[in-house]
Amino acid sequence: MNELNTKLQGKGLFVHEMHSLVKAFMRKMQFLSSQLESNTLTHMQTLKEVPPSADHLRRYSSMLGALHDEFSRRFEDLRTIEDEMHMISSPFTCSVDNAPSDVQLELIDLQSDAVLAEHFKSGSLLDFYSSLKEENFPNMRRHAQKMLVLFGSTYICEQTFSTMKFTKSSYRSSLTDDHLSAVLRISTSYIQPDFDALVKAQQRLDFSHEEKIT
Repeated sequence: MNELNTKLQGKGLFVHEMHSLVKAFMRKMQFLSSQLESNTLTHMQTLKEVPPSADHLRRYSSMLGALHDEFSRRFEDLRTIEDEMHMISSPFTCSVDNAPSDVQLELIDLQSDAVLAEHFKSGSLLDFYSSLKEENFPNMRRHAQKMLVLFGSTYICEQTFSTMKFTKSSYRSSLTDDHLSAVLRISTSYIQPDFDALVKAQQRLDFSHEEKIT
């Protein structure tokens, strides 16, 4: 579980990636539980060194089964959006029949476009959906936005909490909530400012102001 927890704290993970990690962990629990029932200890080095009794094997198997059931219960809500997550993460291989009705025709257009397919292979998921034209794929873009911002990995939570502790120290106890919110937003964002565009915009404003004066 420590390994799973570490993976879930990875930077920049989307919900479908985190769901895949959880599903893999649950499958391992099922597999190891069945291995214990049959007294197969191939993947359990410690138990191989000190073979347990049959009663202990049954108990360990039952514990793994209970752990699997608890994970299944806690992540039950994600199963209801599995098809949608798969559509967003693999739009060129997902089934059109299983896709939401409002994107089915758009999905056919998307899967038939060789240029977009190549772009999907070579770029990031965010870049791909950002490049889709609003007039051609409005519903695909909307579904992608919903899935990709559903919730981030726990990395952003840990980062925000650490930043808040560092920022709101005893020397800055009078920091307002609005200022703290702005600091946290900037500290946990990775948007690269377009300085060239900002400078050009300022130059246009200055030029317009000079014209009015003259």
